[in-house]
Amino acid sequence: MARSRQPLIAGNWKMNGLRADALALARGVAEGVKQAGWTDREVLVCPPATLLMAVAEAVKGSGVLVGGQDCHSNASGAHTGDISAEMLRDAGASHVIVGHSERRTDCGETDATVRAKAEAAWRAGLLPIVCIGETLAEREAGRTLQVLETQIKGSVPAGATAAKLVVAYEPVWAIGTGKTPTVAEVAAVHAHIRKILGGLMPDANVVRLLYGGSVKGSNAGELLAAGDVDGALVGGASLKADEFLAIAKAA
Repeated sequence: MARSRQPLIAGNWKMNGLRADALALARGVAEGVKQAGWTDREVLVCPPATLLMAVAEAVKGSGVLVGGQDCHSNASGAHTGDISAEMLRDAGASHVIVGHSERRTDCGETDATVRAKAEAAWRAGLLPIVCIGETLAEREAGRTLQVLETQIKGSVPAGATAAKLVVAYEPVWAIGTGKTPTVAEVAAVHAHIRKILGGLMPDANVVRLLYGGSVKGSNAGELLAAGDVDGALVGGASLKADEFLAIAKAA
């Protein structure tokens, strides 16, 4: 990994956590990061929107960053139940996940939708983590690289730079299943992603590429050591402070 690419370990809490447990988790992560005193990696937690402000307050001063799990493309308006990037920023967020496969599947989000949300993140001063990934059927059909290229070209806004973009590769078939690609497969896919980004932006060599999909303390070391892997987007394992900190330590 190039020294200019600072590792990012991001925890996606998804639709989990009520206030008491969430604050305990946030404080546990914050204490661990503070004790470790890391200056060579970034640690990010993305709680549900209802907890964002409280979590941001709980981790203040620890070095832990806070992000949203999604945002609307508009800054405000008649969009019942939605949350704008500006609202996330106002609540204490610095990052936002866009285009997660669960949003693409459950909510029918298209590449164009994801691109608009990434642009909204820029508008609000947030760093978008753009998610891409193939399904098991697409993988078995040998279409992984083709699918990822289409998603990247459709989801990454024009004008992207390494300072304004993080890309997370999450093979859909590996999310929450306990299954992961081999380290060689992850490295090959990430190299392909960087190559595609190279045709879209001038500094693709320093864009951070995260791997996600059943990342845990026991496999983080080898996954994070793979070529072109600059961190992880962690799901279930981010709900346990010790496990999440073990992944961050592996970075």
